[in-house]
Amino acid sequence: MKDTIMTILVSVDGLSKAFTLHTQGGAEIEVFKDVSLEVLAGECVCLHGPSGAGKSTLLRSLYANYKPDAGQIIVQHGGESIDLVSAEPWEVLEVRRHTMGYVSQFLRVIPRVVTIDVVAEPAIAIGIPADEAHAKAKALLARLSIPERLWSLAPATFSGGEQQRVNIARGFMVNYPVLLLDEPTASLDSANRRSVVELINEAKARGTAIVGIFHDEEVREAVADRLFEVGHSSVRKSRRRTATAEAVA
Repeated sequence: MKDTIMTILVSVDGLSKAFTLHTQGGAEIEVFKDVSLEVLAGECVCLHGPSGAGKSTLLRSLYANYKPDAGQIIVQHGGESIDLVSAEPWEVLEVRRHTMGYVSQFLRVIPRVVTIDVVAEPAIAIGIPADEAHAKAKALLARLSIPERLWSLAPATFSGGEQQRVNIARGFMVNYPVLLLDEPTASLDSANRRSVVELINEAKARGTAIVGIFHDEEVREAVADRLFEVGHSSVRKSRRRTATAEAVA
């Protein structure tokens, strides 16, 4: 096994998160408690569990969109170990810019920015020359079957599937060491699902550590190296794919 495969890029320890419903008398809902997880370079960990188990909340916590109530999220960033739970806002932004990418289910962009610029922006933001960034953006858009006639248009008017593919292209513009994927193939046809699977497996081959939610069983089987059970009674369970693990998928 290569040394890069043995490198832990994300380490989660004792993570807990609850939401307080201020409009309902301050009722508190525990989403997950005492989650611990390690993600190695070159592997894809699939968050698994029933709807409402807290998979998306955990993924958003890893990206520091949600602040956990307890625990640590240690990310290897530029040769340093950064705890995203206690990090300063500028540190979180630096981790997002250079180390941790995120593909959500929805594209959120400035309305009048054209598609090619939406996709190229993350690469330009880290200093990649604009012409080089645009060339890669064009290659990704073509690979994800976005017609060239749409590249100069703002994606706000695109179909849901087209917007999702633009979102995926943007997420893969930079070769992030860590990549978070929230149902990236949810609204895609079979041909584009295959393209996304190829992109994910190419990222793994580069040594990217991936944490994702994949409700599509075929996609999950194609990319996941390990299932991580999320739920009140099983948040600590993490297992590599075996016949037993696949049976519960």
